[in-house]
Amino acid sequence: MGDAPTGPEGEPGDEPLYVLTAVLLTPARFPSVLGDDFPQACAALGLAPHDAGYGLVLGQDGAGARWTVVTADVSLVACAIATWDCGMEYELTLDDRSVTASLPGWPLAVAVAVPGIPAPHDPPPGADGARPPLTPADAERWGPAQRRLGADEIALQWASWREQISDEDTFVPAGRQPHQGVRRVLEEARGYTRTPPPAGRVRSAFAPGQARTLRADGPGWSLVARTDDIAFVLLDEAPGEVLPVGRGPELPALLSALDELAVRPG
Repeated sequence: MGDAPTGPEGEPGDEPLYVLTAVLLTPARFPSVLGDDFPQACAALGLAPHDAGYGLVLGQDGAGARWTVVTADVSLVACAIATWDCGMEYELTLDDRSVTASLPGWPLAVAVAVPGIPAPHDPPPGADGARPPLTPADAERWGPAQRRLGADEIALQWASWREQISDEDTFVPAGRQPHQGVRRVLEEARGYTRTPPPAGRVRSAFAPGQARTLRADGPGWSLVARTDDIAFVLLDEAPGEVLPVGRGPELPALLSALDELAVRPG
């Protein structure tokens, strides 16, 4: 897909980095596996939470080692992602002056590799005792990262999840909930409407019709909803469980208020 510069033993320099994929790290769009909000996601990578955000370029060096190159050229990375999403080729080549950091490892799972070089592996430890390599979340255990990834999947595959729930199903009501965990989630979400949370804690994205898809996170919980429909809640305390919240008389107003304060893609 392109290349970016790296140097001897994987440090920034003249040796090429073979680009495999890239993602955005901005208040409106970031890998939620890294944190509940934009500042947390930045902190997981040792980055300052600048409002403009970053682009994360994942690739291999000539020895096959995994590297994540952080660039301040967000527009370039956004253009590359949009082009790849359309099924077209784009040679993503970074300018040295835009590179903010070069981090060992990948924070996300990447299913492809560069042909003709060694298989992806962690680079050798730096002589200066650099940070341990980034690694994807363990799919075999349940925790905050897996809970957020589950909510992302529901948002991405909303129609598939929604069709599993009929009007005859038992919802967790949005008013007086018998489920203590869901009650806590909705109370904390209402708190966001009174005291705005950190950037990216609530995000709004396009949905069919006049609706929006909402993603909200908090300590131990994730919520995904359509502003014209129901919501789903995932909890750290309920491994793998997806709790549908009925629309009822209270949920529409909450979702509307969250959408008003949510960060939206530019």
